Amino acid sequence: MEDENVEILNKIHKGIVMGMESISVIEPKVGDRNFRDDLNYQYNEYGKILDKINSTAETSNIQLEDTTTGEKVMGWATLQMNTIMDKSNSQISEILIRGNTMGIIEGRKLLNQNPDATQEVKNILNEFVKIQENNIEKLKTYL
Repeated sequence: MEDENVEILNKIHKGIVMGMESISVIEPKVGDRNFRDDLNYQYNEYGKILDKINSTAETSNIQLEDTTTGEKVMGWATLQMNTIMDKSNSQISEILIRGNTMGIIEGRKLLNQNPDATQEVKNILNEFVKIQENNIEKLKTYL
């Protein structure tokens, strides 16, 4: 059970950090004030989950893995390439929807494949998935 909790927390942690980094890269490219506000809201929601993950990891004496430099560079480069010619709300929304969809898929797999994880970890994972789903619904308005 301990290994399941560690795996789940590490994967959610990486997903949230990558999501926050993506928003940090993309947000300055967005001209629409409402869209920027929505992105900042999403960033803050990720931060709340990140706090819960860090607290749970600390309480359980779990050392969380950081995203690698290679993962960060690849994410940054992909975002730059995908927005170099088209910085429209629609293009940026589509990029973010894809990322959120990957988060939902990963989250659901983790829930289904780790039935013995603690309830606390499952709750964090469910919250992560719910935020991804909410993000997609909001992002659809900018397509």
